[in-house]
Amino acid sequence: MDSSPHNSSDAKLILASTSRYRRAQLETLNIPFDCVAPNIDESATENELSTALAERLSIQKAKAISILHPEALVIGSDQVAELRNPDGSTSQFGKSLSVERAIGQLKRFSGNTVTFYTGLAIIRQSTNHLFSAVDTVTVKFRRLTDEQITRYVAIEMPLDCAGSFKCEGLGIRLFESIESSDPNSLIGLPLIKTIEGLLSFGYDPLFHQNQ
Repeated sequence: MDSSPHNSSDAKLILASTSRYRRAQLETLNIPFDCVAPNIDESATENELSTALAERLSIQKAKAISILHPEALVIGSDQVAELRNPDGSTSQFGKSLSVERAIGQLKRFSGNTVTFYTGLAIIRQSTNHLFSAVDTVTVKFRRLTDEQITRYVAIEMPLDCAGSFKCEGLGIRLFESIESSDPNSLIGLPLIKTIEGLLSFGYDPLFHQNQ
């Protein structure tokens, strides 16, 4: 992570994402920004650790847009869920994209502890400045019946969420506990790290409020 100071107080802000959840999160800061789809390959490489995958994809998303908008501050983020299997190996989970896979993911998570790695990258191409970080959230899931899982998925249809739940909604019903320094990360964008990154560019959200 490069955290050397750069004055980008007047730079345009772009969120390299079309995620409605990340957009809603960034909107809570009441700062002006645009959203642009990064259109990158989000596949993991062989034996890639979850932390490395989340950070790499975040950087790739931000880079894809920063090349087109070199003066802007471009924010990229990605999330990977990781479950440790009984044999000591780990399995990675992203968006389910179907009801069947969402139900399958939650069945795997039932009664287990799942770690969510949320990557963040902020890039300004013109100054070659990069801020990157990975925030970690640990979730202990309640023991859930098949009926409860099927009912939950039918109600919230969390098919575009890593882990197949919406913790800001009824998904909180699925949890026994959450350990995190920033609960925002579980939704998809680590806001505390985002503010830290913006400040490293000389961009203070307190002085860029929408009118």
